[in-house]
Parts: sequence; structure tokens; C-alpha cells
Amino acid sequence: MVKNGEYDVPEKLSYTKDHEWLKKENGKCRMGVTDYAQKSLHEVVFVDLPVRGKHISKKEALGTVESVKAVSDYFAPVSGELVEVNDQLSNKPDMINTSPYTDGWIAVIEPSNWDAEIKELMNAVQYSEFLKSISKK
Repeated sequence: MVKNGEYDVPEKLSYTKDHEWLKKENGKCRMGVTDYAQKSLHEVVFVDLPVRGKHISKKEALGTVESVKAVSDYFAPVSGELVEVNDQLSNKPDMINTSPYTDGWIAVIEPSNWDAEIKELMNAVQYSEFLKSISKK
């Protein structure tokens, strides 16, 4: 775990500049929003889940996360097919706040271009440095 001030940044995950995380598992990728994102939103009250079976493109808006403070889009970290969605978030959207990297995952993607697209994502150290750079602004 890379600790960046008040934000947790687990190693062995990949990250986007839009604050999504990605974990490769058996040829598929589990994704969600980062600790930074959930803390920025505060109390999550609703998650607009993506549609299972949909073919998606990298950086495509998949849905929204709503909190008492704001509504934010979340984006596809890689291209592929949405093969699983965390339906538990419909009844317990606050799982994004309590465990963004485990129970609060959003979807599983079967990537179509993993080898090329993974190079564009950040590792934990790079994402931690990115957080430092944006917190100075």
C-alpha cells in the first residue's frame, strides 16, 4: 500500500487520471473508483451502474456516482465488454466509501486491447505522485 497523505493507493492496481482503479484477474479487469475519488465525493448515496454485456471504449463514461455533495461520472479504464456489475451497490452505495478497493468495486471488464491500453495507466507510485501534483493546485 502506498500511503499518500490521507489517501490509500494499493499496489498491484492500475490507475487513471480520472481516479478509477483497475485490477487484472484471470484475464478480466475489476474496476472501481479510488479512495481519493470517494473522499472527494463524501457520502455516496447512489451509483448509476453500467449495463452488463455492453461493449465499451476506453475513457467512455459508464455511469455516475452521486453523493450528498456532487454527481461525478466514472469512465472505462480500458476497452472491452462489461461482463459483471456489482449489483450490491444499488442497495448499498456507501460501500464505495467504506471499501472502495474491495466491496465497493463497480464492474468487471473483459478487455479487448489490454496490452496496448495498460501502458497508458499509472501504477501505485505514479498515481500517488499524480495525487501530490494535483493537490498542490
